Amino acid sequence: MTLTKPNQQLRRDLKETAALLKWSGVDLMKMAVRLSEAGLESDAMELLTSISGFPDVEDKLAGYAEGVKAGRILRT
Repeated sequence: MTLTKPNQQLRRDLKETAALLKWSGVDLMKMAVRLSEAGLESDAMELLTSISGFPDVEDKLAGYAEGVKAGRILRT
């Protein structure tokens, strides 16, 4: 199935957002390690708690992108 231009853009946007979220999580994890090494364990734990949901949201966005590709989700 060929995607329309708006649906191609939607799929690209979803994939880009998922990738950005993934790399933001990586960067924030590095920051949490540095905070912990600096003796700020409670701040590190707060940061880890904040980013703990990132993988689930990444998977959800990837699933939406696949739904667009399969034609189950359409931009009108």
